[in-house]
Amino acid sequence: MATCAARLDEFITNAMPEAGTLVELLCEDHVGTYLLPFLCRGTPEGFRNERTGEAITISVVGWREPKIVRPRRRSASSRAG
Repeated sequence: MATCAARLDEFITNAMPEAGTLVELLCEDHVGTYLLPFLCRGTPEGFRNERTGEAITISVVGWREPKIVRPRRRSASSRAG
């Protein structure tokens, strides 16, 4: 498990993103830090869930641009069958 300091190094913690920017959020509660499982959009009022529009009311400790995960392509041999 990554330490809190190591996780924070991957995120911007000292500034807000430009309004409208799509981001991943690192949040914190009494258990520890965790990455929200959905993208959020920065607004002048704070962050909102990109899909539902719901305001994020938990403690946000950092943000970063989304990491793009590309689906793995199946090899020709695994498609034959």
